[in-house]
Formats: sequence, structure tokens, C-alpha cells
Amino acid sequence: MIKTTVQVSGMTCGMCEAHINDAVRSAFYVKKVTSSRTRGTTEILTETPLSHEKLRQAIGATGYVVLGIREEIVQKKPLFGFLRGRNN
Repeated sequence: MIKTTVQVSGMTCGMCEAHINDAVRSAFYVKKVTSSRTRGTTEILTETPLSHEKLRQAIGATGYVVLGIREEIVQKKPLFGFLRGRNN
């Protein structure tokens, strides 16, 4: 999985977060997208890398400004991973 963190300027309320989330979902196939006005970020989980230019365009079209984009590979945590290593 790839976690893309976007620094976004201009979010002031929950509707702002929803507008950005909807714009990202409309432009890309994503596993999960969440925005935080207090942190000024949008976090996106995908299977493949996103086009930074298309991401900037999608968010910019909603009236918000993308200040930066960062990607990192994340490992999916196994379901019931806490049971690993236990002897029954």
C-alpha cells in the first residue's frame, strides 16, 4: 500500500474536508482518504502511486491549495496479528 500525504491550505470546516475527499475519490481509485482541517493534511491509501500533477489539479479545482505531497510505502497490518507467536 502507498500512503500519500498532501499538505492542503484553506480547509476551515468539515465540509471542506468532505469536498477534498470527494474530489480525490472522483479522480482516483483509492482504498481510503481522510482529511484533517486542524492538521491541514489529506491522507490517501492506494495500491499504486498517484500522479502528483493530477492530484494537484483535482484538489485545486475545489478551491484549495496543495502545498506539498509526500509518499511512503506502508505495510498492511495482519488481521489478528497479536496472535502471532502465541503457543496454544
